[in-house]
Amino acid sequence: MLTIIREFLITLIFAILVLLITYLNREENSFFQVNHLQAYFLNQRQTTVDYTKINTIDEYWYWLENSFVSNIRAQQWYNGDIPQYLNGFLNDKSNRLIGWATMRQLRVKSELCPNQRVILTCQHSYSFSNEETELFQTGWKNQTIEDEIYSSSILKAFNYTTSDESDTYTYAGEFGTYRGGGYVYEFRGRLSDMKTNLSALHQLDWIDEKTRAVFIQLTLYNPSVQLLMAVTLLAEFLPTGGIYTTARFEPINFYTFTSILQLVCTIFYIFFIIYFIIIEIRLLFKLRLKYFHQFWSIIQLGIIGCSLGSAGVYFWRFQETNRISHLFEQTNGYIYINLQLAVYVNDILTFLLGYCCFFSMIKFVQLFRFNQRVSLFAETLKYCAKELISFSIMFAIVFISFLSLFYLLFVSKLSSCSSLLRTAQMLFEMTLMKFDASEIMGADAFLGPFCFTLFILLVVFVCLSMFFSIIIDSFHHAKDNQKEDQVMLSFMVKKFLRWIGLKKQTQSEIQEERDCRMRSQYFDPIENFPDRMDQLLEALNRIYINQKIELSRLEKAGL
Repeated sequence: MLTIIREFLITLIFAILVLLITYLNREENSFFQVNHLQAYFLNQRQTTVDYTKINTIDEYWYWLENSFVSNIRAQQWYNGDIPQYLNGFLNDKSNRLIGWATMRQLRVKSELCPNQRVILTCQHSYSFSNEETELFQTGWKNQTIEDEIYSSSILKAFNYTTSDESDTYTYAGEFGTYRGGGYVYEFRGRLSDMKTNLSALHQLDWIDEKTRAVFIQLTLYNPSVQLLMAVTLLAEFLPTGGIYTTARFEPINFYTFTSILQLVCTIFYIFFIIYFIIIEIRLLFKLRLKYFHQFWSIIQLGIIGCSLGSAGVYFWRFQETNRISHLFEQTNGYIYINLQLAVYVNDILTFLLGYCCFFSMIKFVQLFRFNQRVSLFAETLKYCAKELISFSIMFAIVFISFLSLFYLLFVSKLSSCSSLLRTAQMLFEMTLMKFDASEIMGADAFLGPFCFTLFILLVVFVCLSMFFSIIIDSFHHAKDNQKEDQVMLSFMVKKFLRWIGLKKQTQSEIQEERDCRMRSQYFDPIENFPDRMDQLLEALNRIYINQKIELSRLEKAGL
């Protein structure tokens, strides 16, 4: 019983430490900051400058010139006062822009069309192989026009900048993965100068049919909550002519060990991980390959692996924090600092800490194995494991068949079937009966209802019924062969409550304990009968042997 109590306390304390470290690593003001900036930059309530509803290049330029550029400079207050001491702040007067905002474009090369009799050149989708990296003059021309004079910012916007020069990294969008380089325009100077430059870039067709992606990146700092924010506004220009816009607002808090509690929890957490490593190494040497056949060994390895990984990523983030802090102190925040790498590192740390919490909570299932319900749940999964694996293979074949069918039939008719991943998501929603059938019914008068009915019959009615049958059969088998270990939990709880004085023994429990003691002292005489018979036979055998010895002695003496 003491071993079980010790195991329970160790797991409980470790889970509390993991939860504290994870939640202390998050900033409670992050949601409100992100919510404010989304409303501030995307303008979803204003139909004329709604970033999420942009469909053409002209609409994108209109949003840039009439909404975005005005938002990144602090202007007059509502009563006409000059915004004093707000140099570098946004127009919301609460977030400071670190350095300047950048607008980076990625372009593709012109290629010969397959059918050159109609159109000679074509612009395909973006890829690393067909990315344009040449240097151009204004208007994407190869020769210099002497009559026109533009600012250095506009001239630089037509020159390719590598990822090392711009301190940017590869970014995964909805329709492609884009390199860190590109043609960069920096939003620097006064508001009037930026508006003039944007108007000039618009006239020079800086965004044209060869444009495939435009990134707007800026780094913000809110001194009120001491929170950094990496903002990425991506517009993907598709070869079909449409524009797909996405926005990411990533809050980052670089301040580590802001309280004594966080430092103490981290120290104890390290000691727990060292203790777990020693225990698992001993078990590994003792069980060898059988160690990896145990489910809870995999869970423990997951905790150790994620903990060690989070420690390594934490030091990586600490190094990146020092680099950014050093740049900020040197320039007083008047140089562009890209937080893209810091966001990636912070996301990895969040994933690892999240999995640590997950594995720590899963371990409580093992501790409550003495509970009847939990024990029954674990035994049910144990009995149905092999059947579920076989069923999963069969279900995967059926699901992939319907995935191919729906994707090929409705790829051009339904937005939910525009990719394999979205089609799979739609089919899972149909399996859970949380799908609007009117959309697929309207896609095709015959194929829509036919495919929908076929999927419901084979997957929902047949496959799910088989799945539930496997679970129910395993449940009955586990219930019939249930162990008596769950009695231990109730016994431990009763003993603990009596020990601390919260529960007293009833008269029936006292009488039951007396009966148990009497039964332990009582011996049934019939149980001792075989031993008594053995003793009798041994005594008779000794008497017979002694008489034989005495007779032989008398014969030798001649008596």
